[in-house]
Amino acid sequence: MRNLDITTLRSFMAVADSGGVTRAAGFLHLTQSAVSMQLKRLEEMLGLSLLDRSGRTIALTASGEQLLVYARRMVALNDEVIERLTDQAFEGEITLGVPHDIVYPMVPQVLKQFHADFPRVRVQLEASHTRTLKAQFAKGECDLILTTETEIDRGGETLVTKSLEWIGAAGGAAWRQRPLRLAFCRFCTFRPSVLSALDAAQIPWEMAVDTESDRAVEAAVSADLAIHAMIDGTKPPHLEVLDHGGVLPKLPTQHINLYGAEQNRSESHQTLVALLRSAFSQGQNKRSIAA
Repeated sequence: MRNLDITTLRSFMAVADSGGVTRAAGFLHLTQSAVSMQLKRLEEMLGLSLLDRSGRTIALTASGEQLLVYARRMVALNDEVIERLTDQAFEGEITLGVPHDIVYPMVPQVLKQFHADFPRVRVQLEASHTRTLKAQFAKGECDLILTTETEIDRGGETLVTKSLEWIGAAGGAAWRQRPLRLAFCRFCTFRPSVLSALDAAQIPWEMAVDTESDRAVEAAVSADLAIHAMIDGTKPPHLEVLDHGGVLPKLPTQHINLYGAEQNRSESHQTLVALLRSAFSQGQNKRSIAA
């Protein structure tokens, strides 16, 4: 089996483009003898005369002209492969904002697929609260944001509507205590609706954990010191949906909304939008408000 060498083909191209071995050697930073030797080996391997050396300048034979077409394609493909797989320079950046409580499990799957499709586009993930993310989006600091809201603002698109679930420690009993001990972040968007539901059901409650940290909330709930509410399907594996038998009130639904889908028409931006839609919609109908 005979294999063409990319380095040799690159030398052959340089000779064809420059019209001589001497100039090609200077361009390639090689000696004239090294380039001549490469061309000789190439001709011997193919059993063809590639260069017409009868004149004052080197010209290509008919076989040489045919090989030059293939050589350009092979060298270009070689360079594309090397650049694609080894070059760490990024061709663009997309800032994606996601509320803490819906990062898992969907967003890592989306980012993994996106990176496979666009390895040279950086996705800057901002995990925060819906209010903060909407403020950042309004100032142009995020290209795309997901939110958890009871409604939707102009320019948004609802990917899915999910119920809120009461969450507690595995086998815990905190949900039986009165006043009911709760753990919530101060900026949680569905905290007011949860408290309203408890007040409407005339269930006394107290805010046992009032923090800015989602980790602190998880720790308190895991220790069975309080209970929490989360969107269906987003609870961590060490917590469980409470089987309270109707003792606790039914909680309102929440929309997972997407903003910024139509603000950038680049292929990478639209691919990320499509992946987010697919991951969160789960076959449910989307509703949107035109910008």
